[in-house]
Amino acid sequence: MSHTTLAGLNELTQMLQIPCPSGREERMAAHLTTQLQQLGASPRQDGQGNVWVDIPGRESGPGVAIASHTDEIAMVVTAIEADGTLRVQRSGGLYPFKLGEGPVVLIGTEEDVPAHLSFGSGHTSDPTDPVAQFNNGTRGITWPDCHLLTGLSRQNLAARGVRVGTCAVPAASGRGPTLFGPAEDPLVSAWLFDNRGGSLTLLQLWSWLRDAGVTPRRTLHLCFMVQEESGLLGAKGWVRRNEVECFVAVDSTPMPRGTDLTLDGRPATWSRDSHVHFDQGLITDFATAAQRAGTELQYAVYSAAASDATGVLQVGGAERCATIGYPRTNSHGYEVVRWSVFRHLTATLGEWVASY
Repeated sequence: MSHTTLAGLNELTQMLQIPCPSGREERMAAHLTTQLQQLGASPRQDGQGNVWVDIPGRESGPGVAIASHTDEIAMVVTAIEADGTLRVQRSGGLYPFKLGEGPVVLIGTEEDVPAHLSFGSGHTSDPTDPVAQFNNGTRGITWPDCHLLTGLSRQNLAARGVRVGTCAVPAASGRGPTLFGPAEDPLVSAWLFDNRGGSLTLLQLWSWLRDAGVTPRRTLHLCFMVQEESGLLGAKGWVRRNEVECFVAVDSTPMPRGTDLTLDGRPATWSRDSHVHFDQGLITDFATAAQRAGTELQYAVYSAAASDATGVLQVGGAERCATIGYPRTNSHGYEVVRWSVFRHLTATLGEWVASY
């Protein structure tokens, strides 16, 4: 199989080009709405920005939600200097060392504005200079050491809708994807699979269930939630307005040192994260479904991670919650996954829905 025929790669490539920092997910929502309509679905959207589709079940009663989030980590403008230089802070778990210096785009209210992330000149021996301190190993670069060069005046920026609170993300030209390794099942890197990979999985799950002729026992909601990176807010709001008995987050699965995870195409479930234990019965059911799908489940425990399912548990929005996803290394940077994991994850979720 050539790289150009990998199922879902074109869709991922399209999503990578769409900036979607927390609070500005409207372009991704529009894209997903169009994709779902082309698949024959009738998507809905609430005032918070969440998008979802309903698949009616055989029985009445509270249904099941399977959810991805649509936002990405970003930078947010905290100050605008007289010459148009912007000071920034992180939005979500983004750190300068993951970015490096390079082109970014500001998501203005009127238009997108190109800019460049800068740490300053490296040609210095000034012991008080942050770059010199970084060069001699004294400390790392932090957000107060960073700025965005815009080439525009404060007045020009204001006219284009750039202000304090505007978000910036890496420019589309550097987002990927890049494929390497065996052509039949490559590794793929991109700037933030999190959580475009989850959204890709839900689109593929819709097609899997349709093609398999599966009617779920209870109404199934396939959801695309906003503002996960800034407090799990979309999911918390959605479950307050929509009653479900079970909530499953489909999210990227980090691989920090010490985890027992491998980039071999097998999906993975979170047994526990930094806040909650997930439903162990659901995890057992996922493992059984993975076997029926011709794969195997991996397991993870985290001390510094949370998902939309975490937030739903915290607000009592569902009786049973779990997180399942795709292992990816280099989290919150140029992340790397094994491409076959999306096929295996989709089939696992399909088998689980069919037997729930």
